[in-house]
Amino acid sequence: MATLISLVSFTDQGIRNIKDSPDRFLAFQALAEKAGLKVKAAYYTIGQYDMVIVVEGNEQAAVAAMLKVGSLGNVRSQTLHAFSVDEMRGMLAGIS
Repeated sequence: MATLISLVSFTDQGIRNIKDSPDRFLAFQALAEKAGLKVKAAYYTIGQYDMVIVVEGNEQAAVAAMLKVGSLGNVRSQTLHAFSVDEMRGMLAGIS
């Protein structure tokens, strides 16, 4: 099971319709859950990115969900594959 962190920025369209953003997030959450994903956390942020969303589940399903949301035109995102400390320890164990 993968952990993915999406850094989300509003497009011009998304900021014009900012009042709809919480409802759009709930629609994303329903889409994600239908795809077998679990939204672990979501935060609105100030700065370079407007939201941070943490999703856990199948990596392909998560990427497909973010692409679907992006195709609606309200946000752009960068998605990062995240690893826990224990997962990193396991990867580093094979390094001589």
